[in-house]
Amino acid sequence: MDNAKGRAALADTDQTPAGPPWADAIDVHHHVIPDFYGAALEALGFATTLPGVEPPRWDAEASIAMMDRQGIRAAVVSVWPGVPAARRAPAVDLARRVNEWMAALVDAHPTRFGAYAILPLPHVDAALEELTYALDVLGLDGIGLVTNVGGTYVGDTSFDPVLEELGRRGTPIFVHPAASPALPQQPNFGLPGSLYEFPFETVRLAGQLLYNRTLERYPGLRFILSHGGGGIPYMAERLTYGPIIDPALAERASEDPIGALQRIHYDVAMTGNRFSLPSLRAFAPSDHILVGTDFPFMPEWSSEDNARQLLQFGGFGEQELAQVDHANAELLFPRLRRDSNASR
Repeated sequence: MDNAKGRAALADTDQTPAGPPWADAIDVHHHVIPDFYGAALEALGFATTLPGVEPPRWDAEASIAMMDRQGIRAAVVSVWPGVPAARRAPAVDLARRVNEWMAALVDAHPTRFGAYAILPLPHVDAALEELTYALDVLGLDGIGLVTNVGGTYVGDTSFDPVLEELGRRGTPIFVHPAASPALPQQPNFGLPGSLYEFPFETVRLAGQLLYNRTLERYPGLRFILSHGGGGIPYMAERLTYGPIIDPALAERASEDPIGALQRIHYDVAMTGNRFSLPSLRAFAPSDHILVGTDFPFMPEWSSEDNARQLLQFGGFGEQELAQVDHANAELLFPRLRRDSNASR
């Protein structure tokens, strides 16, 4: 759907007042694309995006203009799909180049942008070094990961040293889906994997976190999962059935699996609709729901439609709306508080 048709559809369905959908929002799911990034991925032998998905155009001015129109005060930005499962040296070089580019972007617009650093996983020692540099030297605001790096998922115990350090620091960790390594073997019906596989990617990660007891072993972890948690709200109770299906899983099961998943934060990108919202609202406390637009991979008219439907069908009270709009994100990213000077 092109922009004109999208805006016409929005005008036909919108029952909310005119003006920006958000009031003073902090968007925690907002992508940026460094000008060198696509060529760098290709040089490493990796695709720049999913098959059938055109990489969007991006520049800082377009993001800021979109934010102004949508009532978004600041965005915490990420580079997707981060660092692919490359050899150590080129992975380290790409992570450092992207993170320093992100720091320069934030320096140029300190009140408008925060940034998630990327890490050269699966190289754990290098990831720990880059984490320290990105947070302590560059002053970036969090860490951005993808659900799996070359088939190794975030909750794999081989990544425990990284998760332990992030939990110790209480650093926000934004996790975006990435294509499953099983996708080439699965039927795709001529459809992009992001259309329906991405929600399952987030569920896969949730199951792994629960049955590795990652969230209990590192209680300081502050995960933000994309797209309303994908299928997690709908699947959460089912994920507790492991010991019923296989009694041997009882010793691996989380003591409070629902409570553990409810301590995760969830952004609302692609979730503001009358079908997804009841499940998200029943599952996630309002103080763990965050604004997310998925711009520019999702066009502005779509994220606006998502926001207006969320306001229309979400059943949020005034205080809850303030939490979702900005207050929850301010607790995770205090540099972006209204009363902060926003310097790093």
